[in-house]
Amino acid sequence: MPDPCLLWLRRDLRLADHPALCEAISRGAPVIPIYIRDDSVTRLGAAPALRLELGLAALQSELEALGARLILRTGDALEVLNELVAETGAGAVHWQRLYDPAAIRRDSAVKTGLSEAGVTARSFAGHLLFEPWQVETGQGSYYKVYSPFWKAVRGRDPGAPLAAPSSWPAPEDWPDSERLEDWQLSAPMRRGRSVVASHVRAGSSAAMAQLDSFVADRIDRYGAERDFPDRPATSDLSHHLTVGEISARQCWQAGWRALEEGKAGAETFLKELVWREFAYHLMYHTPHILEQSWRDGWEAFPWQADEDARVLAWKQGRTGVPLVDAAMRELFVTGRMHNRARMITASYLTKHLLVHWRIGQAWFEDCLVDWDPASNAMGWQWVAGCGPDASPYFRIFNPETQAEKFDPEALYRHRWLAEGQAKPSPEALQFYEAAPLSWDLSPEDAVPAPLVGLKEGREKALEAYEVVRSG
Repeated sequence: MPDPCLLWLRRDLRLADHPALCEAISRGAPVIPIYIRDDSVTRLGAAPALRLELGLAALQSELEALGARLILRTGDALEVLNELVAETGAGAVHWQRLYDPAAIRRDSAVKTGLSEAGVTARSFAGHLLFEPWQVETGQGSYYKVYSPFWKAVRGRDPGAPLAAPSSWPAPEDWPDSERLEDWQLSAPMRRGRSVVASHVRAGSSAAMAQLDSFVADRIDRYGAERDFPDRPATSDLSHHLTVGEISARQCWQAGWRALEEGKAGAETFLKELVWREFAYHLMYHTPHILEQSWRDGWEAFPWQADEDARVLAWKQGRTGVPLVDAAMRELFVTGRMHNRARMITASYLTKHLLVHWRIGQAWFEDCLVDWDPASNAMGWQWVAGCGPDASPYFRIFNPETQAEKFDPEALYRHRWLAEGQAKPSPEALQFYEAAPLSWDLSPEDAVPAPLVGLKEGREKALEAYEVVRSG
């Protein structure tokens, strides 16, 4: 029998459509799934760490049902893998690729170190529909604009999803494992842990049930209703995708079947999946998008780079702009925020308050259970104006007109805001259960006055834009 294979899991906490797992099983040898708490894990924000904890617990249960175990270890990835190779006699290590610069550096070092030790080290696709280097322009370069990127991949077939194993090739003896509860991944959430966790259904089974429900009941109206934050029209799959409880390919195939069945919103859903692909495409080819302005010249934009009382008010949902405040409360209670609301809150911070997009990026990185390095960076830069955007103008969202259009009956605002309401909703009150005591907030607080007039903020933003445009 061949030596065991270590299956190094990262953002792929599933058993179905898992190329690295399928290839490991095809070797006809025992497969030992492992998860390593290295620097990439200890650096996670509070909400992403909570979401990881929930995902790992769900995966443990799935593996145990097959007679397998998830081995947990802490330390430098290469050192841990070398230790496990020595303990188990493993002859191979498999994993699925990630594409951020830190992961690429780590994985390259791991592959080199294992190969030099005589261990077969193989990485596989699986996190995306298409590898970032597989999609090229006619000139052999990468795409800088979304629309032609979409046209380039729309007709491509990413292949059929792979089936999950029905049994597990277990080793005679399992290596020792640390305990997930000892990791205390969700400890940084403090009093907000139970609140946010109550809004999350983790695991592959929950992810597939969510996809099936969306395709059956909502995808037909997705294109028409997805911008209305008070309506349950979106897929709500982003937090499953970010930890890999479901694959992009599984979502793509379901969306494509819906398109062939004539469901009206299916193509819009497929475009959103490709928007995620585009974010990874740019992160891979232009990794500076994670930390500095993607467009040339935007370092001159006079953004405020330090945090002050206005930034704190934005985080607390106390800007005095009801739609912005409702969205920030939704974020703090659920760990998620409706996509239209994300654009509006980001525009308000970077345009009306002229605060640097990196401050908002960092807050979302700490608060989102669906935090994704590529999507978060591109989303903030797209709204701020310094990212990839084919639009020939400086986009400034007006929260009032956006509210009139997408929350005309104020249902979303009433759901998430307690101030000024005689009987606040349970969700609005949950914010005060999750908010830090140091914020000293109460549902009986007065409705806050606006931090800045919307017209005044818009005019200042346009003046600042002239600094970049005149260059």
